[in-house]
Amino acid sequence: MEFNTAKKTLCPSARPEFAESFVFGVIGGTVEEPRVNYLKQPLPITDDLIAMSAPVTPTEVFRTAAPCMAKGCQHFDGGNCRLAMRIIEQLPAVAEDLPPCPIRRDCRWWQQEGKAACMRCPQVVTDNYNPSEQMRQAAAPIAS
Repeated sequence: MEFNTAKKTLCPSARPEFAESFVFGVIGGTVEEPRVNYLKQPLPITDDLIAMSAPVTPTEVFRTAAPCMAKGCQHFDGGNCRLAMRIIEQLPAVAEDLPPCPIRRDCRWWQQEGKAACMRCPQVVTDNYNPSEQMRQAAAPIAS
């Protein structure tokens, strides 16, 4: 299925219930070291797809993207995604090469932070109930 993401900046850490969201990766690895396996083509969010994640939340299993909400997001400072900035500052790179990401062209993290974001992205799980201290600090919203 083709997604019309032209002219839209995408958030790579969106929730599946956000408007126009879709799955672009599946979480693999271990609880201690989760890793995103990127899909060749994004998948639409459907009830059947969400049901496949049971008994855990969809965001423990899938990485979803949606149009960036900009000022509507707790991580946005009016010009940049602070989540992307903190991920770069606080997390180590986990990829040696650019991951084969299907949303890179339109990804806010890529547009804002470039390769450094992509090298850290595979370890990001939207709902991670066993995060490292580094991940916890990187993901914590900072009050404006």
